[in-house]
Amino acid sequence: MANSKSKPKSHSRNVLQLFAGLNPSIPQLPPIRSLAITTNSNSQTLVFVGTVSGDVISLSLNPNSGLSLFLRVNIIGKPVTSIHVISHIKKLIVLSDGFIYMLDLNSLEPVRKLSLLKNVNVVSKRFFSSLNNGIKGKEDGCFFAVAVGKKLVLVELVLSGSPVILKEVQGDFTDGIMCLSWVDDSVFVGTRTVYYLYSYASGQCGVIFSLPDPSVLPRMKLLAKEWKVMLMVDNVGVIVDSEGQPVGGSLVFSEAPETMGEIGAYVVVVRSGKLELYHKKSGNYVQRVQIVGEVGSPCVVADEEDGRGKLVVVAAGSKVMCYRKVPSEEQIKDLLRKKNFREAISLVEELQNEGEMTRETLSFVHAQVGFLLLFDLRFEEAVNHFLLSETMEPSELFPFIMRDPNRWSLLVPRNRYWGLHPPPSLLEKVVDDGLTGIQRAIFLKKAGVETAVDDEFLQNPPSRADLLESAIKNMTRFLEASRHKDLAPLVCEGVDTLLMYLYRALNRVDDMERLASSDNSCVVEELESLLSESGHLRALAFLYASKGMSSKSLSIWRVLARNYSSSYLNDSHGANHLQDTINSISSDQETAVMEASKILESSSDQELVLQHLGWIADINQLLAVQVLVSEKRTDLLPPDEVIAAIDPRKVDILLRYLQWLIEDQDSGDTRFHTTYALFLSKSALDANEKEHVTQNPEVVNQKEINISDRWNNSIFDTHVRERLQFFLQSSDLYDPEEVLDLVEGSELWLEKAILYRKLGQETLVLQILALKLEDCEAAEQYCAEIGRPDAYMQLLEMYLEPMNGKEPMFKAAVRLLHNHGEMLDPLQVLERLSPNMPLQLASETILRMLRARLHHHRQGQIVHNLSRALDIDASLARFEERSRHVLINDESVCDSCHARLGTKLFAMYPDDTIVCYKCFRRQGESTSVSGRDFKKDTLYKPGWLVTR
Repeated sequence: MANSKSKPKSHSRNVLQLFAGLNPSIPQLPPIRSLAITTNSNSQTLVFVGTVSGDVISLSLNPNSGLSLFLRVNIIGKPVTSIHVISHIKKLIVLSDGFIYMLDLNSLEPVRKLSLLKNVNVVSKRFFSSLNNGIKGKEDGCFFAVAVGKKLVLVELVLSGSPVILKEVQGDFTDGIMCLSWVDDSVFVGTRTVYYLYSYASGQCGVIFSLPDPSVLPRMKLLAKEWKVMLMVDNVGVIVDSEGQPVGGSLVFSEAPETMGEIGAYVVVVRSGKLELYHKKSGNYVQRVQIVGEVGSPCVVADEEDGRGKLVVVAAGSKVMCYRKVPSEEQIKDLLRKKNFREAISLVEELQNEGEMTRETLSFVHAQVGFLLLFDLRFEEAVNHFLLSETMEPSELFPFIMRDPNRWSLLVPRNRYWGLHPPPSLLEKVVDDGLTGIQRAIFLKKAGVETAVDDEFLQNPPSRADLLESAIKNMTRFLEASRHKDLAPLVCEGVDTLLMYLYRALNRVDDMERLASSDNSCVVEELESLLSESGHLRALAFLYASKGMSSKSLSIWRVLARNYSSSYLNDSHGANHLQDTINSISSDQETAVMEASKILESSSDQELVLQHLGWIADINQLLAVQVLVSEKRTDLLPPDEVIAAIDPRKVDILLRYLQWLIEDQDSGDTRFHTTYALFLSKSALDANEKEHVTQNPEVVNQKEINISDRWNNSIFDTHVRERLQFFLQSSDLYDPEEVLDLVEGSELWLEKAILYRKLGQETLVLQILALKLEDCEAAEQYCAEIGRPDAYMQLLEMYLEPMNGKEPMFKAAVRLLHNHGEMLDPLQVLERLSPNMPLQLASETILRMLRARLHHHRQGQIVHNLSRALDIDASLARFEERSRHVLINDESVCDSCHARLGTKLFAMYPDDTIVCYKCFRRQGESTSVSGRDFKKDTLYKPGWLVTR
């Protein structure tokens, strides 16, 4: 339960407005004690008034003339305590002086007294909620609960108009019943100290809660819209459901009310001549109206009992006033005019939750609030509301960014919303007008006049530059968010193009380039001059590239890349110092050449690629190679034209391109293979020369470091000589003589050996391997590949008698004799041995060679004799097979056709099967009846050599 000392939260706005009062032509009424309101079948609104003098007056409500006297009848001259409208039977139930009277709704006659019920102090008709459709008699029955002293009586009014008592409950309400409310099967009873809940269905009565002592008189109000009951405890209203359980929060009023009503989502309370309005769900105080009436006179409130009405009637003394609920749209407009933007949005959200407004209306109001905030120079809040609007088009903000007329002027919707803000204009004018308004407000405030300008602006007026920057930043934020929406193509063009305008105004270069390089809808024609004149060439190059205008984009990147130093240009015409290249260019130049290479990698335009290849190669040879060997390209560039276009001094690029043609594209063109071998050879010669050119050890070390760094950073993964050697060995399509002419006088001995081998010059190969390189293993392996004994003998002679005054290589000769002595003739070896060769080096090897020779000879004799024995054994076995005798009797049959052989000719196969001559001719001599082919599946029988 809420604390009665707390104050309700205020959200003041005009929800109710005075709609009509008593027509001046009506004579003054007696003091009013009770009220009721209904709308008949003719859509005529009637207000029933019960006075202290016993009159029941029917007033007709006319929007133009107010409340006019319709009918009047006097009961018995006693005060009319309460009036209840029974619409479905067109009757009025009136309580006066402890008796209940029934009147006709339209004529107020005849007045019929229900004598069965006496000393009645409270009456409440039964309400049927829309949630309970199964209650008997709901359609045409008339039920009401009455309090007779301490007794609760439930009554049904039958069609004859006579009351029938359904139930009497007594004994529980010892303090006397002060108020009643009957909803479906639940009867709420309020006494001086306790609230009770009686169930008509079960007959049980229970305590809801007790009232504090002391307390004002208990009051209750049926909230027909939700079918709940509000039970008052002092100034706190506790809302309970049909089971008596509290739901939601309690309503805390400023003071205990005299009477209460309901209109839509609000509760109306009246106290001390003031009408106050509270929201039922939030409990917020919304509005206060001063009631015009006699001072000190009690007030009475009546509402339309369905809970969804638009009228509430208040009586004070003899005055009657009708209040109408202001249309929701007008409430929102009023809040916006007062610049209560947050409350306006809250109201719309409440109405949406209650089903009275749609999401589209909420979006509409968010947009309207955004425009009002925009012209109040609160740009961040304005854009926040724009982003919350689901229906606002980005084109609505185009006039704030670009002057009309422009390419997108026709896309701007001519929607002034509720006309609460000025028409769109450029942000500069919005800021200037706003600053003018601030200066005017400062002047008026000094003169004591209140204005609608924020105090923050008045105390600390912002500068024009700050406001304009904030406006552009927040406009940018809105357009960035709009890019993710599903927009029409023309609107997308406007959003992206104007976003580029705003980025340029803020000098957000990174954002400009990111937008230009992404998938965008920018209009190039609108941005070309802007970006070019402002010097944002990179963004323009990205934009050209994104629109497929590769030639223009490359031209810009080329201009940007020309800032590299002239000293590098001079060096680049000499040796290929790739590491120096990378170190000499700036990051901007690196970006330029990288972006240009990305464009060219996907381009199949031969002329465009070759046109820009040169300057890319000047800055970064690696990227130039990537352009040439790119797999993104659909059509291969003509190799001959590419090679012709590459600067011959840029050997690395030529080498890598030729390598790609040969290894990746499997090119079999002998020209490319020969050219590749020649360029590799030149690079190897150049590297070899640099390794041996200097005599100074320090310089030598530095040179070696430079060369090592150079080749480690080369476009190849391996050393150039290793690459050359591998290619010379693996390829058979180059011209070895042409390559040999280039390296003939160099120290590339292994490369020359490979080339001589390709030309079949064995002696020169052995001389290089054995004498120049002294690679005994390679020389012996080459002899093994030749496969002739004379090659080994020739190698031995080279070891023993080297030319050019070189000492004999006795250890190499001994190694050769040891490893391949069986391939040499001992006599020839002895003849070739030099007299100067130490005997102890060769004696053991020669002895082993002689023993091996003798062993080889004797092995040959053994093999010869064994082969001869096998031949004799096979001849003997064949003879035995041919000379075998076979006995045929009268029972012998052919194994194939099973005919008796008798005196017929027959044949016998080696597997002992016998067939007649006819079957033998059909089968053939190599295939037996069993299907065995003796030519393929030889039959072995033990011979003389095996059995012995």
